[in-house]
Amino acid sequence: MDKLVEREPAARNPLVAAPALAVQFFLIPLAVVGITVTVYVGFRSLLADDRSAQQYLAEVRNGGSDRRWPAAYELSRLMADPKVRADRALAPALVKAYVAAKDDDPRVRQYLALAIGRLDPPLPPEAVAELTRTLESTDGEARISAIWALGSSGDASIVPTLLPLYEAPDPGVRKMVVYALGALPGEAQIATLRTALQDSAADVRWNAAVALARKGRHEGVPVLRQMLDRQYVEQTVKRDVRQDEDRDPIADVMISGLRAAATLKDDALKPLVTTLSQQDRSLKVRQAAIEALKVIG
Repeated sequence: MDKLVEREPAARNPLVAAPALAVQFFLIPLAVVGITVTVYVGFRSLLADDRSAQQYLAEVRNGGSDRRWPAAYELSRLMADPKVRADRALAPALVKAYVAAKDDDPRVRQYLALAIGRLDPPLPPEAVAELTRTLESTDGEARISAIWALGSSGDASIVPTLLPLYEAPDPGVRKMVVYALGALPGEAQIATLRTALQDSAADVRWNAAVALARKGRHEGVPVLRQMLDRQYVEQTVKRDVRQDEDRDPIADVMISGLRAAATLKDDALKPLVTTLSQQDRSLKVRQAAIEALKVIG
C-alpha cells in the first residue's frame, strides 16, 4: 500500500492537503505502499487508457472479478489530479461503491479507501462513517487503508476515533495510526505520539518523532538522532536496495529524519546534519542535508 513514515512525504497539503504534506515528512507503512507497487507493473498496462473517474467507477461496480480491483487501483491514482477531485458527484459515488464492495475482493475496498482519502477535505460524513466501520474489520489491510483515508481528511474530530487503535498488536496498524495522527491537526494526540517513541517497531518510533517535530515538539529528538545515524539505520532496516526501482529504503529513513530536523530547527541536530551534508555516501541524503541546513540556518 507508500512508500509510511510517509516512507514519506505528498503536495496538496499524505498523498493531497494532509496526504501531500504527510507524504513529504513521514515514512508511510509498507502495507500501503506494497499494494500499489506490487501490482503497478503487472496491471498498469491493462488499464492504460484515457477513461474518466466515473468510467472507472462503473468498472468497479459492474466489471468482472478480474477487472474491478485494477479499476479501483487506477481510480485511486487518478484521484491525485485536482481536476478529477473537483467533480462534486465523485465523492458520494465513491462512498456508494465502497459500501457496495463490502463482500467483494478485499483489494477493491483497499483501493477505494485510498481514493476516498484523496478527496479534498473535509470528507463527506457518510465516508467518515463507513471508513470508521471498517476499523472494526478483521482484515488488517482494509483497516490500514481506512486509517490512512481518515488521517488524510484533515479533520481533527477524527483523532479520538484513531487513538485507541494504537493499542493494536499489529505493528502495521500502529505505524499507520501514528502516521495518521501526525497528519491530523490538533494536540489531543500528543500523549499517544510520545508513547509511540518507545514502540517496539522502529517505523512506529520514527513516525512518532517526525509527527512531533511537525507539531514543534522536541521530545522526539533522540529518535531523530537515530534516523540520522546511517550505521543504526542500516542495522535496523532489513530491506535491500533495489537498483531496478531506484529506491534506497535506508536513505528514505534518513531523508525523513532530515526533513523533520529542518522543520524542528533544533540546534542539537545541526552537527549531525552538517556531517551528512559532507560525508554521507548517498547523494540524495547529502542533498537533503544541504536543504535542511538552509532551513536550520
